[in-house]
Amino acid sequence: QVQLVESGGGLVQPGGSLRLSCAASGSIFSVDAMGWFRQAPGKQRELVARLTTGGSRMEYADSVKGRFTISRDNAKNTVYLQMNSLKPDDTAVYFCHAIILTTGVLSHWWGQGTQVTVSS
Repeated sequence: QVQLVESGGGLVQPGGSLRLSCAASGSIFSVDAMGWFRQAPGKQRELVARLTTGGSRMEYADSVKGRFTISRDNAKNTVYLQMNSLKPDDTAVYFCHAIILTTGVLSHWWGQGTQVTVSS
């Protein structure tokens, strides 16, 4: 089994910053990719940012380019999302996602979600 534990959400004013963290633990052989999705009320879950192993491929949603930065600590199986210049439209539950190889099986794993609210 694998667990993804997120932290760092909260309430912030427009223009402010937050940093999300997600640590993967459990029966991990290797991590292929880690990233963040978000889901606002009444909307579908959408990709925010994703990073493959070693940072060879980085992907951002157009709506967050230039404001959000994703990074990884491969030794700790941890992914971070630095969010700057936050807007009310960024308000959502943010979910950590990882593609992990366990005992011979490559699977998708999700965190429990952390609320980010941007409001004055």
